[in-house]
Amino acid sequence: MVCAVLPARFIAASAQSSPALRPARPLRPVHTYSIVARDPLTGELGVAVQSHWFSVGAIVPWAEAGVGAVATQSFVDPSYGKLGLDLMRAGRSAPDALKALLAKDEGRDVRQVAMIDAQGRVDAFTGARDIQAAGHIVGKNFSVQANMMLNDQVWPAMARAFENTKGDLASRMMAA
Repeated sequence: MVCAVLPARFIAASAQSSPALRPARPLRPVHTYSIVARDPLTGELGVAVQSHWFSVGAIVPWAEAGVGAVATQSFVDPSYGKLGLDLMRAGRSAPDALKALLAKDEGRDVRQVAMIDAQGRVDAFTGARDIQAAGHIVGKNFSVQANMMLNDQVWPAMARAFENTKGDLASRMMAA
């Protein structure tokens, strides 16, 4: 599992970037579950991901302290990470940033993306053509999402685990 929790002064960004959204092309489906979250007491932001594909840490999780966190999965377009953070850094809310990127993406039906900003505004999207079982739950200061699951109980269980676990953000995210 890849997990990143960012204190207010720490900035982390992936080395992968793409200047624009690419048209959908079936790269490889990524059986994945993830969480983006914020601790309202500390301002920490985090993103954690688990997948059966190697090296998803280079393309799925994106985060920048004081800005937001992004998880982009299923038929991954890593430009959602860079562009989502760019939009949030420019003042767009996570829900607005996600809507803007989805509107320009012809391959959105195979995407699964979640974004949270530094104010805790969060949104997620699961494409109609994601490999089932796939879905997400958006909660207060978090979103959990999963695809290519055996059943539709994974993301609700993740949400319950995050909401019911005590401790710091990293502990709560790992429980999810």
